[in-house]
Amino acid sequence: MSSSKLPIDFYFDFSSPYSYIASEWIEALAARHGRTVRWKAVLLGVTFQAAELKSPVSHPIKREYSLLDFARSARFAGVPYTFPSKFPVATQNAARVFWWLDASDPQRAADWARHGLRAYFTRGDVDLSNGADLERLAREFGLAPGQAEAVAGDPGWKGRLRDACAEAVAAGAFGAPFFVVDGEPFWGNDRRDQLERWLERGAF
Repeated sequence: MSSSKLPIDFYFDFSSPYSYIASEWIEALAARHGRTVRWKAVLLGVTFQAAELKSPVSHPIKREYSLLDFARSARFAGVPYTFPSKFPVATQNAARVFWWLDASDPQRAADWARHGLRAYFTRGDVDLSNGADLERLAREFGLAPGQAEAVAGDPGWKGRLRDACAEAVAAGAFGAPFFVVDGEPFWGNDRRDQLERWLERGAF
């Protein structure tokens, strides 16, 4: 496969508002340029730790700005958005379900990612760290009763998520969303125009 047709790697966290917004446009952007997208669920906490960073919402001044910008960025992108009643939340269980699905059907895993992100950032009352909420979302998605809980507790899928986080750090990811196009890294939902230009020209 030539480099011009390599997939776009899309690293995201289920608790990242910017990942949610980017998840609503990345597939269309890729398709315009004959690309596909490889979705990769990771944990922001792991990437922050590797880069010796803290979440912007952990700082009072940055938190106020970030909360404003989450909503503003969603409006700018034209996507629905409701700030979750609990934020941020631990997302390892949703991510383990993602990797379980990805092992047999990457498209279904991407569909699960969109399902979880949309639920968390549009309904307002969904807590992805809550077992009952995750089970409800899994049932809505068509998974068998108890399947999400079983996957979340499985050592194999815990290990797969650890590996995915290590792979993300090795790729240079220190936040989400993080994209890699033909080896070129782009960080953030606000890099959409740069991604588009890169895909059009190969460089700039």
